[in-house]
Amino acid sequence: MRILSEAKKWGDFVKISHTIFALPFALSAMVLASKETNGWPGWKLFLLIIFCMFFARTSAMAFNRIVDRKFDAKNPRTADRHLPKGKISLASAWTLCAASGTAFIATTFFISFTCFYLSPVALLTVYFYSLTKRFTNFTHIFLGLALSLAPVGAWLAVKGNFSVDPLESGIWIPILMGLGVTLWLIGFDIIYATQDYDFDKESGLKSVVVKFGIPTSLKIAWTSHFMMWLAFLALGIMANMGWFYFSGLFLIFVGLNYEHIVAGQRKLDWVNIAFFRLNALVSLIYLISILLEVWI
Repeated sequence: MRILSEAKKWGDFVKISHTIFALPFALSAMVLASKETNGWPGWKLFLLIIFCMFFARTSAMAFNRIVDRKFDAKNPRTADRHLPKGKISLASAWTLCAASGTAFIATTFFISFTCFYLSPVALLTVYFYSLTKRFTNFTHIFLGLALSLAPVGAWLAVKGNFSVDPLESGIWIPILMGLGVTLWLIGFDIIYATQDYDFDKESGLKSVVVKFGIPTSLKIAWTSHFMMWLAFLALGIMANMGWFYFSGLFLIFVGLNYEHIVAGQRKLDWVNIAFFRLNALVSLIYLISILLEVWI
């Protein structure tokens, strides 16, 4: 039981449950890149991509918790997190960050030399996001770019390189998916940031919400999500997708609009509904539509 308790504690520390946001998009990119082989690259590569996602995200989240620990301690919403409360030591958190980061780089070695050489760049990118709220109001863009590395990396893992011919879909599919994921993240991270508007403003932390206020920021978030939908629509056209894909996009459009209705009302359990449940549903619907399109 102690082992399970410790596993739960560390899982909560790095929010393992939030992996469901990025993982479906990474798997979608993997399936599209493997379309010529019926949408499956083989179990070895599949597991290596999963491990890369797990290790990179764990390292990035540990780093985020470490560098934000002093702000978390002062914010009533986050004061009960592991580092401020002493549930996990700072040394242990740094060990997890370093170990998972090293494991990520080592795992990429077994995928390809290209992925291996680029892995430190990817890791530094996801670390960098955690520092941006100190100097730019557009921190959400950096988080979006960090998350977009998941599908772009999965595409690269399967293909081995990127097409350089602008007339080939091989260059546009990962670009459009990465762009779509970036815009998706920007939208829902702005919604999430509205919770900390007062604290961030008083503490000198920056965000779109602090810069423009909550009403305008929610409009920016909706615009970002609409642009995300357009990026995925363009991807579907470029990749010659069919009925399953565009039906999935319709459901995603409905879900995104409902998310903004809930976020605008800000009643009851609005954060869990708008941020966690609906965004998890969006990414899962997208993956399912890709799988049905490729396999049926």
